[in-house]
Amino acid sequence: MFVSSYILAQGTLADYQRADSIKKAFEEVYHAPAHFEWVDDKEMLWYVMKTEKGQVYKKVNVKNKQKASLFDQEKMADQLSKILEVSIKPYALPISKVVVKEDAELLTFVAKDYHWEYNLVTETLSQKEPIKKRENGYWGNRWDDRNGDPVPSPDSSRHAFIQEHNVWIKDFSTDDVTQLTYDGAPGLYYAAHLQWSPDGEKLAAVKVRPTEVRQLTLISSSPDDQLQPKVETRDYPKPGDALPQKTPVLINLTNGQNHEVNQQLIPNQFTLTGIRWREDSRAFTFEYNQRGHQVYRVVEIEAENGIVRTIIEESSDTFIDYSGKKFRKDLNDGQQILWASERDGWRHLYLYDGNTGNVNRQITSGEWVVRDVLKVDEKERLVYFLASGRSENEDPYHLHLCKVSLDGGKVMQLTTENAHHQVTLSSDNNYFVDNFSRQDLPPVSHIKSLSTGKTVMELETADIDRLERAGWKAPEVFAAKGRDGSTDIWGLIIKPTNFDPNKSYPIVEYIYAGPHSSFVPKSFAPNYRGLQELAELGFIVVQIDGMGTSNRSKAFHDVCWKNLKDAGFPDRIRWIQAAAQTRPYMDVDKVGIFGTSAGGQSSTGALLFHPDFYKVGVSSCGCHDNRMDKIWWNEQWMGYPIGKHYEECSNVVNAHRLEGKLMLIVGEVDDNVDPSSTYQLVDQLIKHDKDFEFLMVPGMGHSSGGAYGEHKRRDFFVENLLGVDPPAWTAFD
Repeated sequence: MFVSSYILAQGTLADYQRADSIKKAFEEVYHAPAHFEWVDDKEMLWYVMKTEKGQVYKKVNVKNKQKASLFDQEKMADQLSKILEVSIKPYALPISKVVVKEDAELLTFVAKDYHWEYNLVTETLSQKEPIKKRENGYWGNRWDDRNGDPVPSPDSSRHAFIQEHNVWIKDFSTDDVTQLTYDGAPGLYYAAHLQWSPDGEKLAAVKVRPTEVRQLTLISSSPDDQLQPKVETRDYPKPGDALPQKTPVLINLTNGQNHEVNQQLIPNQFTLTGIRWREDSRAFTFEYNQRGHQVYRVVEIEAENGIVRTIIEESSDTFIDYSGKKFRKDLNDGQQILWASERDGWRHLYLYDGNTGNVNRQITSGEWVVRDVLKVDEKERLVYFLASGRSENEDPYHLHLCKVSLDGGKVMQLTTENAHHQVTLSSDNNYFVDNFSRQDLPPVSHIKSLSTGKTVMELETADIDRLERAGWKAPEVFAAKGRDGSTDIWGLIIKPTNFDPNKSYPIVEYIYAGPHSSFVPKSFAPNYRGLQELAELGFIVVQIDGMGTSNRSKAFHDVCWKNLKDAGFPDRIRWIQAAAQTRPYMDVDKVGIFGTSAGGQSSTGALLFHPDFYKVGVSSCGCHDNRMDKIWWNEQWMGYPIGKHYEECSNVVNAHRLEGKLMLIVGEVDDNVDPSSTYQLVDQLIKHDKDFEFLMVPGMGHSSGGAYGEHKRRDFFVENLLGVDPPAWTAFD
């Protein structure tokens, strides 16, 4: 095989070593705090940030615009060291979950498997109770809703409980025990999560018809604590599995009547959740998500007579993004409801009349997206929210803080800088921290006025001098038209630090196309997922958000529906081709791709469905057949019932299409995506006599393969895209 002299200069030991050295330089970004906390009822906030001497904790008095240390880290380290009998460094404190409370006089945190309290006035440390260990794994076992503690009434005079699958109450003044329901049975039982009305005269209960729960079985071949393998199981419903069906029941203790919701009003449930009593006990509401995610309702049942009515109903010909875009805020005890919907083609806010179910007004509108509601100030009738796509000539994914009146009027955008804004509101609604950046703009953090958006105080500006001295250059933000010729598709172009425009560079795309969000980073992240390190080996690395991902219009998102194999590839290919037209150093004849989880599905799909463009792929713990993966994620996008479209999107069914070079990586005990999904793909590739590489990592869960898998992935691209033998692993010793 002929390889040009330019290519031969890439993928060398020196390139691998430079990738490792620049990784260390990425750790030397200083004065870039990412998390801020306001102290309740105080014009005070605190944050932690990395400095040249380590992690420091700062507090800010907004009123006098003064910054100081949150506490004496030397003293805390000394006390921690004495109690734990180990050496604790003051600027590498092993603490997390920090909270400042009690009028800013007490600090609580977690460290070394214990809860701790630090008195900020006396500067004394106290060790508290140990941390309760939680079961490892993504899903664990499903909570058994048959079991639960008795539920006390609001005045604590009685409690409600489950006995023999029915609802009972006990009156503490008389010790009388009364059975309230009689239709519970092992196959149709009352759940233990009972809810009293605020007046203590009614109960909301749920009757459940259970189903068998599918078990995911995993074999840990090489456990640390024994010679023989272990078998592990998880509750793991998959697409098409039967689901429990629930019936809300109103139990009126005053008149002795029970009212249950007719199942014809709530058929074929995916979920029935969110029972909430009104504060005046007049009714309770619940939310109904129909299987297939094309109907979603907020339903109310009146306490006096059991009358059931729908307050809010959403319907869609494709899907309702209940898992990522649902928002509901009941105002004035449900007299009004603030609700998010994509009914006009963009995610916006609507104000409902909670009594009639009518829409009072659409609060926001336009070809842009409400991304997150941060706060609703009921007193001032204001909504504070994050939005994207409002600013012309700016990346449409950039988040900006806005506010609008519940009573109608113009939206006011409070952040103006061309950047991605991470916002933290003060509890008194006077200020917010604006931490803004871009991939090519280091973070800047200001305190701003929540009424005007003007800067009150500058906090920090990131120091990236050491990063730049190491040769780092910011990724290039690039946009090109997608498959429709009109919609802008946005992404990043990452070059090696020794970039030479006269060389030819293969292209490697990092893909994650899960429809639940968008994934190209918008804030400053100089080595996002190790992409810069990969570029150092001699590649142009790109990342793109194609159609079918979220945070744009409903039509943009709907491309994924029942068609996850699409993965935005018609947009991605056009984007890469457009970038290469003005960048001759990008070799569109040598394109690789890699991804993990849903990205593992897509990276294999690239080689199966677009082999004329993508030549080399590495897929980690992929969801290679959507029938094999967890129910909620896959039915959300692929729909219900299961149909032929599931087969059409399956990498397993389409394994015979493989033409390029493929490596598959999977963790042996992955309990997020069933590892059998990868094994079944391997089985079909073998049966079709396809040449591929396969790495199973014993004992590893859901991941990209760890350090070993990363080294294998890099070598695979160097060998198959650069056309050179990777350096021997012993050379790194």
